Amino acid sequence: MSRRLIHMIEDVDIMFIEEPVLPGDVAALKQLSSSTSIPIATGERLFTRWQFNDLIEQQAVAIIQPDISHCGGIFEARKIASMAEARNIAVAPHCPLGPIALAASLQFASCTPNFLCQEHLTLGHDYLKAPFQVKEGYVDVPYLPGLGIEVDEEKVRAGIFPGDWSTPQFRLKDGSFAEW
Repeated sequence: MSRRLIHMIEDVDIMFIEEPVLPGDVAALKQLSSSTSIPIATGERLFTRWQFNDLIEQQAVAIIQPDISHCGGIFEARKIASMAEARNIAVAPHCPLGPIALAASLQFASCTPNFLCQEHLTLGHDYLKAPFQVKEGYVDVPYLPGLGIEVDEEKVRAGIFPGDWSTPQFRLKDGSFAEW
């Protein structure tokens, strides 16, 4: 199904297609990548350099998407990015977790030669004393000590709510898990 959909949008100017199949299916990713001019990206659900290794070694995708918060931090993400750089694979870090994760991702991006682009979530940026400013699609790398940001702890405390939160589980009508 992915191949058919990808071929239907070949003429559209798309930066890349993200996870058209499960990230662990290296053979399918390589086959899809070989069949289209649109770059294929994956990796937000891979957590170690060993999980990225086959993907990178086989050059199964054009872009990897490690999540700094899940793959072991900035240092481990740099190792993964260096492996990708040796194979001319770009890096577009996954970052849906808010301003602290974005600050870490921007620090990573600033020292990664094969960095392509950075996704981000705008929720929670008011928890920073100086929220990120997006100008013409770009964000400056924070320059303060540490990750370069200063958290407004009073706003964080005011935003705490009682109760537990768990990741939603999406299911299809037949009760099976939806793999979105």
